[in-house]
Amino acid sequence: MQHIDASSLSSLPGRVAYLKAFLDFTLEDAAALHSAKSVVAPLVPTVLDAVYAKLLSFDITASSFVPRNTSYEDETAKSIQELTPESPQIVFRKNFLENYLVELVTADYESEKTWEYMDRVGIMHTGLPDRTHTEKGSGFRVEYIHVGLLLGYVVDILLSAVLGADLDIATKTKVLKAFNKIIWIQNDLFARHY
Repeated sequence: MQHIDASSLSSLPGRVAYLKAFLDFTLEDAAALHSAKSVVAPLVPTVLDAVYAKLLSFDITASSFVPRNTSYEDETAKSIQELTPESPQIVFRKNFLENYLVELVTADYESEKTWEYMDRVGIMHTGLPDRTHTEKGSGFRVEYIHVGLLLGYVVDILLSAVLGADLDIATKTKVLKAFNKIIWIQNDLFARHY
């Protein structure tokens, strides 16, 4: 039986080590994610459009994009009715998601910087302060229910893409398992800040 000191879970390295150990996230999983780059890269524009069409199709999720946050300084829509996938603040958010998707299939999963990045993705949606935002926080708060749903929606898109890709069944299986593990790790790195 492996011992995990509960207090180690409050530090990012300790938490990530436990998450990786529990989910059996290995170098093979990282390699599988890297191998999925050729499948994911061409889909990024479609994924971005699908995600933001989904987010803008519900008033409760669209409302997250109306208030100005500290990292966005351009023009904003004044109401959810004015928001479109081409609204400047949505394009701004699409760029973040695009970088995130690229990171998933290119990251060095042995580097602390990767896990720090994924942890910042978690905290930046809470509106809480961190070292990349002002002391007041990002000003961008998305309730955890919506974050969890969005992760599920992105997984569904990725599952469909990998299942439809011209890959042998063994490769598809490895890629799908690796995506499943990394998204659950990301989910925890969101949940820990709420």
